[in-house]
Amino acid sequence: MGACMDPVIDLGAYARRIGFLDPMRADLATVQGVVRAHVAAIAFENLDALMGKPIDLDPLGIEDKLVHRGRGGYCFEHNRLLAEVLRSLDLRVDCLLARVLWNRPDGAPAPLSHMVLRVVIDDEPWLVDAGFGGLSLSSALRLTRGLEQLTPHEPCRLLERDDEWLLQAQVAGQWRNLYRFRQQPCEEVDLAVANHYVSTHHESPFTHQLIVARTIADQRLTLRNHEFTIHHRGGPSEHYPLPTTTDIRRVLERHFMLVLPAHAGLDRRLAMLPR
Repeated sequence: MGACMDPVIDLGAYARRIGFLDPMRADLATVQGVVRAHVAAIAFENLDALMGKPIDLDPLGIEDKLVHRGRGGYCFEHNRLLAEVLRSLDLRVDCLLARVLWNRPDGAPAPLSHMVLRVVIDDEPWLVDAGFGGLSLSSALRLTRGLEQLTPHEPCRLLERDDEWLLQAQVAGQWRNLYRFRQQPCEEVDLAVANHYVSTHHESPFTHQLIVARTIADQRLTLRNHEFTIHHRGGPSEHYPLPTTTDIRRVLERHFMLVLPAHAGLDRRLAMLPR
């Protein structure tokens, strides 16, 4: 099952964390509800990588951080946690690696730096991704080529080119490339290498920029360094500058519902963010 380990997650604690009140079953309705609740409750954030702390991919460590300590994480943490939750429901889950195309020039090389999930529900494969920052999927997508699929936010579609799948989202009326991937389950070592690159390499934005996101009913909330943005579905976006570390902390706690790490150097690192 491609680098996804034995179920260890406390489903009750996870359900309380995301506010999911219905019984959890191995069906599409549960998966869609869990994904929608997950991206609303648990923020995408890279505070640990920004602080130079290692990112632990052990499922128990991720559960402790995201479920019990009120933190968020980035793709490897969100989707690893979600993989364990869905496997606990006896669903087949494969972990895949993708090449990010969003905000990258056409034709520019892209490493295998993003983790996504293929989940088999009633013998049909679906794409699940709760860890793509400001464009995290707010519902599972059927792995079917060319079908425009509505989500609670942007319409999405999957195209198949050669041996790869391309995910696109309709943003501001245009189809934009998000990432491409093969349906080849990855191994544990593949995740470890990709996670190490994303959390430590100088070319990774997660090592020198603050990137935070949360997806709620009709809004996408994003924070990049000193700018907080509220994207309204079907309406204009609101932009708010955050000139001080106090402003950043306030937004992280109030809008992204994060329990900030008690790290002596956090304010100093936030003050060093590019403007």
